[in-house]
Amino acid sequence: MYILKGLYVITDKKLIPRDRFIETVEKAIRGGAKIIQLREKDTPEEEIIRLGKELLKITRKYGIPLIINDSPKLAREIGADGIHLGKDDPEISEARSILGDEAIIGVSCYGDIERGLRAEMEGADYVALGTPFFTPTKPDRKSTPFEVLREAKRRITKIPVFAIGGITKENAQSVLETGVDGIAVITAVFSSPNPEEAARSLAEFFEQ
Repeated sequence: MYILKGLYVITDKKLIPRDRFIETVEKAIRGGAKIIQLREKDTPEEEIIRLGKELLKITRKYGIPLIINDSPKLAREIGADGIHLGKDDPEISEARSILGDEAIIGVSCYGDIERGLRAEMEGADYVALGTPFFTPTKPDRKSTPFEVLREAKRRITKIPVFAIGGITKENAQSVLETGVDGIAVITAVFSSPNPEEAARSLAEFFEQ
């Protein structure tokens, strides 16, 4: 059983060279990432499966979960630990039927606490709210005020709440002061020339 909290690191094929993909993600894990999500947009399924199976060897080695973005069927094919669902993806019930009771199911809630409450009720294992700051990954996304994160933590009580969006080592402390269980990042780790050190600088907030 995995503990879902701390530093959640999400891959980005624009930031990670394909020929160093696995070793770069492993550096993030060595730096303190507690969850890895393979996020591949517009990538052929065979390539996602190949990458996922390679990544799974690494996450197993370090004893942390591998989450696949969007597709429960690909998550099952890879043998991953779970799935992360957005608003255009399958319902939680469908993902659960494909992946089974032990799978981790996460849900993007954007700035919508009611969506988070529904996800909790429908059996999600964690929710992600954001973005608290501007993020190049979602440049058109309206920022989510800290008060929404605080209220989410007050109302969503049975599963972890992660904040996502534009979080860096400079602003992570202010995000964590809302009470969220973890922070999810892409750019803060993978745009760095030293992903291991970048991950460590964020993971350290959870050791204080």
